[in-house]
Amino acid sequence: MERIVVDRTIVHGQPVVYGTRVPVAIVVGSLAAGMTFEEVEAEYGVTRQDILACLDYAARSVSEERIFPLESESLAAHA
Repeated sequence: MERIVVDRTIVHGQPVVYGTRVPVAIVVGSLAAGMTFEEVEAEYGVTRQDILACLDYAARSVSEERIFPLESESLAAHA
């Protein structure tokens, strides 16, 4: 079973924990803000495995992101 799903009819297509309306971004953001796994589990009704799946989803999303640096001349022209 996939723990993270994307369905355009659930939370406007944001990735969420399967069987919930809890977005991956909320779980990851809560951890980044200092909540513990236990606090996230209690607050959002998700499991440790769900949290790990959210972190994995976020890591894969970032690793697949392509960044195109601006040329230094472009930066100077806009300063």
